[in-house]
Amino acid sequence: METFIGYFLRYMTVERGLSRNTVRSYKFDLDTLAFYLRERGISAWDQPDRDMLLDFLDALRDCGMETTSIARHLASMRMFYRFLATEELVAVDPTLLLETPKLWQVLPDYLSLSEVDTLLDIYPEYSYDPLDLRNRTLIYLLYASGMRVSELVSVTLADINFEKSMLRIIGKGSKERVVPIAPYVMKLLERYIRTARECLIYLVPKTPLLFVSKRSRKLNRERVWAVIKDAAYLGGITKNIHPHTLRHSFASHLLANGADLRVIQEMLGHANIATTEVYTHVETRRFGQLHQKFHPRG
Repeated sequence: METFIGYFLRYMTVERGLSRNTVRSYKFDLDTLAFYLRERGISAWDQPDRDMLLDFLDALRDCGMETTSIARHLASMRMFYRFLATEELVAVDPTLLLETPKLWQVLPDYLSLSEVDTLLDIYPEYSYDPLDLRNRTLIYLLYASGMRVSELVSVTLADINFEKSMLRIIGKGSKERVVPIAPYVMKLLERYIRTARECLIYLVPKTPLLFVSKRSRKLNRERVWAVIKDAAYLGGITKNIHPHTLRHSFASHLLANGADLRVIQEMLGHANIATTEVYTHVETRRFGQLHQKFHPRG
């Protein structure tokens, strides 16, 4: 992957005459992207699709990167892929369908209540396949807790307090928070642990992890993303659902039902209230859309 980055940087230096500092910025952005892709088993530039690149931008935001810096990464990706497509080093430019940088000032996508209901009920509650119950449980838990996918895959049995219906979540910087979990989800967790999980951990019976793969390994972000994508496809949901969509939905639905913004901040694990305030803009946008749709003079 570095070879193609080298081609691009030489082109930007020799053909475009860009300054050393600008070329250095391009290199940093593309090296970051290449590292992210390699960590996920991607070894060639023609393999990532639009959704994977969106996941990368989401990961930058998860790390606390400023909107302007994320926009710069997006611009670097676009320039790089435009170069690769022009030189016929890739057949398709996946950045053509990415949003423009200004949209990363971002009102996050979220699901309606009916879409959430559809997603939650795709995997059957009672099934002979332990993966069905695992998938149902992890989707329910994501929506019930608002946790990040990176947090979900690290949850252990010791993090669950069945007596108090609470879940301990270890977030960024090893910061700990505790969120309440609805009774139905707690019962679903109990059933999953007692039945499906016992079948899935046969290769590593002493693993403390709550969710594991069919080979008893720790789930990764991509596997959870695929579970949610598959559920959305089966449910006929056409929105572009990615790992953060249920987290966004959790926060948006809490706010719409009157939850205090500070409480939502605490449950999401946001260090800064300004990060949580984006959901007030989501609600403002929703009310505007409803007004236009239903008001006779909208």
